[in-house]
Amino acid sequence: MNASTGVGPIFAKAKGEGRGVLIAYLPAGFPSHDGALAAFDAMAEAGVDIIEVGLPYSDPTMDGPTIQAAAEHALRGGTRTKDVLRTVEAAASHGITPLVMTYWNPVERYGVDRFARDLASAGGAGLITPDLIPEEAEEWIAASDATGLDRIFLVALSSTKERLRLTTQVCRGFVYAASIMGVTGARDQINSQAPKLVTRLREVTDLPVGVGLGVSNGDQAAEVVESADAVIVGSAFVRRLLDAPDERAGVAAVGELARDLAAGVRRSVR
Repeated sequence: MNASTGVGPIFAKAKGEGRGVLIAYLPAGFPSHDGALAAFDAMAEAGVDIIEVGLPYSDPTMDGPTIQAAAEHALRGGTRTKDVLRTVEAAASHGITPLVMTYWNPVERYGVDRFARDLASAGGAGLITPDLIPEEAEEWIAASDATGLDRIFLVALSSTKERLRLTTQVCRGFVYAASIMGVTGARDQINSQAPKLVTRLREVTDLPVGVGLGVSNGDQAAEVVESADAVIVGSAFVRRLLDAPDERAGVAAVGELARDLAAGVRRSVR
């Protein structure tokens, strides 16, 4: 299986339809290998455009308690980097566009060039690296250029204009705008500063902008895509699975949430 053409065509299609893009996150191996695949299938069927396959990590500095709990569950179940790549391959074979989201340390341990080749071979579209900064990404930039993978870096509300420019210059696919300060987790309200961050990004890049951290329902998703190109949802999906009495009920709950969010990003024609 070859690497996809990245996420660019998905953003272009959504723009042509006058709607936002819905991106959903779930760690590989949670609630089990097969359970994660079932959840990804349910997400795609409900209207999710892109999935983020999380690589469970033992020291998740940016993750809130919900995603930490899911990652710990996956690690206890034996999920390792090779299993993440196996999940990507299975998702891609189902017609789903997968990205991997991971802290940088596991990629270094696996081998940067090897990881890029294996991710591309599995059908992955690219990599989101929340703790990697452009100044330290030379090896990854070279490896992703060699394999055609998208590379998505994060910017924050506190980022200076120069930092926004520097980061977006090395992004490919889209730029990930973290709309809150602090760890991940669903919120009752979206940070009012998020549209301002999107506006600041528009001044330095033509790349699509995805806003993540905190979205938990369709109304919030609709609010985000009034300014951004995509909404990114993680903790809310994980919470559905954590709270479910069994995997089957959890997958059903994930599908229900995905339908609500998908309706949200399609609510206002832009």
